[in-house]
Amino acid sequence: MKIRTVAILSPGDMGHSIGKSLRHQGFDVITFLDGRSNRTRNLAKIAGFRIVKSMESLVETSDVILSILVPSMAKNVAQEVAKAIQSTAANSLFVDCNAISPQHSKDIQLIIEESGGCYVDGGIIGNSPDNGDTPRIYVSGLKSDSLEQLSCKDVIVKSIGQEIGQASGLKMCYAALTKGTNTLHVALLLAAEKMGLMEQLIDEFEFSQTNHLNVMKRGITKLPSNSHRWIGEMEEISSTFNDLGVTPYFHMGAKVIYELLNASSFGEETPETIDYNRTSWNTIKTISKM
Repeated sequence: MKIRTVAILSPGDMGHSIGKSLRHQGFDVITFLDGRSNRTRNLAKIAGFRIVKSMESLVETSDVILSILVPSMAKNVAQEVAKAIQSTAANSLFVDCNAISPQHSKDIQLIIEESGGCYVDGGIIGNSPDNGDTPRIYVSGLKSDSLEQLSCKDVIVKSIGQEIGQASGLKMCYAALTKGTNTLHVALLLAAEKMGLMEQLIDEFEFSQTNHLNVMKRGITKLPSNSHRWIGEMEEISSTFNDLGVTPYFHMGAKVIYELLNASSFGEETPETIDYNRTSWNTIKTISKM
């Protein structure tokens, strides 16, 4: 299978950046924008995507469809794509790259395959190329090997097996550490602030936990802008753990922290509008008063 045209649904922060990197490598990158926000439309324009007029046109034109969305939208978009595949008889390869549980991925597999399409399980680890990172797209499924031709200097695509659920499971375990740790940092700093011990705790961290402290300094200011996306991700991690007989409660608690961040006065920020003059400590102080 030779890949020439890649569809991205949808060109948000990660999707537009990956699509832009693929376009720079010579791939034809397309999208469909009906019902999408002005921000998404602008990001698609910035990335140079070719805009098609219908979902039917998208599935007929593309060799591969990459679904890159918030977890709560994954099933809805898969259903829209499946309907278009069924009506056009297109031989589409659909890759769910969202932060969803292995079971959720298997549910979407049924939706796509019952329509006549082909399905690959995926999971993205890392930040977007626009943020200076090289994201890794892990994929699994019978046709996952063919997707490695999308690898380029800004995006790595790696097949890790033929079983649906392997790629999404890897993503769940990875995000359980990274995004889960972020919420632990927020929770303990909020507790310290409410007890009037923030300064003393930071001094102790300077002495004994410099690695954690540096992560707090760099990361907390950015968390509210992404918190609306990560609420659902914590739900998916909790579901994954629960299915495996591992406690889901760590990430149920993490979900509550992201809900708090999203409800704060900083929750309306986007990755493009983050106030980087606001320190992590000022962010915590403000949120502690909610």
